[in-house]
This record gives sequence, C-alpha cells and structure tokens, in this order.
Amino acid sequence: MTDGHTDVPVELHIVSDSTGETAARLVLALEAQFPDLVFEEVRHPRVETREDLQLTVSRARGRPAVMVYTLVERGLRDEMRRLCRSARVHYCDLLGHPIDSISRVAGVAARMEPGARAPLDQTYFRRIEAIEFAVKYDDGVGGGLDEADVVLVGVSRTSKTPLSIYLGYLGHKAANVPVVRGVDPPDVLFEIDRAKIVGLTIDAERLSEIRGERVRSMGAPRRHYADLAAVYAELDLAAALHRRLRCPVIDVSELSVEETAMRIVKLVDERRHARRRR
Repeated sequence: MTDGHTDVPVELHIVSDSTGETAARLVLALEAQFPDLVFEEVRHPRVETREDLQLTVSRARGRPAVMVYTLVERGLRDEMRRLCRSARVHYCDLLGHPIDSISRVAGVAARMEPGARAPLDQTYFRRIEAIEFAVKYDDGVGGGLDEADVVLVGVSRTSKTPLSIYLGYLGHKAANVPVVRGVDPPDVLFEIDRAKIVGLTIDAERLSEIRGERVRSMGAPRRHYADLAAVYAELDLAAALHRRLRCPVIDVSELSVEETAMRIVKLVDERRHARRRR
C-alpha cells in the first residue's frame, strides 16, 4: 500500500460480549478518517468464552485485519490480547483502558457487567422530552421557538429535521424555521434570544441535486423545487434573513448530521457565554 490506496478491504472485526453497538459507532468514525480505503466490517456479538475468542481471532489471522473489541471481563480482555499477539493480528481494546483509568481515579471498582445499560435517570428522560419536542415543532409547526434551546433557520433540505432530532437525542430542545419564498418568517423569530439561533446553508448545486433526487423518488412534477435558479433565489433569501437575525451560519454541504450538531451546540454555548461576560 505505497500510494495510500488499495482495493483490498481492511477487515474491522467488531468483537463484543454484548451487541457490539458501542464498538460499531467508533468504527464508523474510524472509517471516515480513511476515505480512500475499502473496509469490511465483521461482527462477533455475544462473545462470552475463550473458545469464542479463539474462533474470532482465527478468522482474522493472516488477513489485513484489526480486532476492535469491547470486552468487560478482565480475563477475556487478557486472553484476547494474548491471542492477537500470538496470531500477529492488530487489536484495539476500547473498554479496558478507560475502565481501569476511571477505577483508579475514582477509587471505585467498575460493575463489570456485560451489556450494562445506563439508568433511566433525568438525563434519559430529558433526551426523550427533547426528541418529542423536535417532532412536535418540526418545520415551524406549532411554534415552540420560545421554549427551544436551539432554533435552526434554513431552506428546505438543509437537514433541519434530522438535526433537530439528533440534537434532541443529545438533550437539546430544537425547533426549526423553514425559509420559503412568499412566506414571511414568524414574528416571534425576531423576539426570542438570538444567541440560540443558527442559520443553515448549503452549496446551490448540491442542494439542486438533493432536491432533484427527492422529486424523482416521490414521482412529483415539482421541477421548480429543484431548479438551480430557484435554488439560488431561495439561498439568497435565507442569507438575507440570516443577516437580519445576525446569527452564525453553518454550511452543511460536506458535513454529517453529527458534526453539524456538534458545531451548533458549540456556537450556541459560545454566544451565551459571551453575552454573560458583557
């Protein structure tokens, strides 16, 4: 692999004593850092014995593979490390080091229970409430701008809805206001705390392409919706509104929902802190 490209997939073996979802989420983030590589994910859930571990490692032996594992029991982690070293397979222990570090700092032993779930505490219920809020006040329906922690403003197909839902998952109540030609934004948009307003924009050609796919998938005759000239006009209208609101604007053209959401939270927090310091 001299030029950084290869057609041979890198095998990422996801090994877990539970479902493997924790490791799978990290694997997605890892893959994003190597856009020129081809990956093949191999899942090994419910690995509970040393025999199970031997089987998983044997499948990766001699191949371009990395064992990515979340094993709670120390004995299984130690055995996995031994087997990987013996088979000369690269490995990554996602839980072992964090568990040991937290235990040393806190002076408290970990529960060591595979598949342990977070308790149904205030954080959990706050997330559920925030997700329900996002659904209720999606696309400017029903208001909610006063109660929202975050208000997104942008034209159609700038990911306002998935962003609102994901922000809800993070525990932030998000409402969104669509920018539509011929439709005035609600008056309350200019009365609420501007620190929580974030504008969304996107490359015009990219938006035209997304809308075109949307129209074709729905079998709808709304050609004007995806017309590039109409898209430019809508984006200009949104830009004017963003300037009027004096809000920060995020270009979502090349960003994932997760990355955009993180930027939104950071922007809103920074603006609120800056206001308090005045």
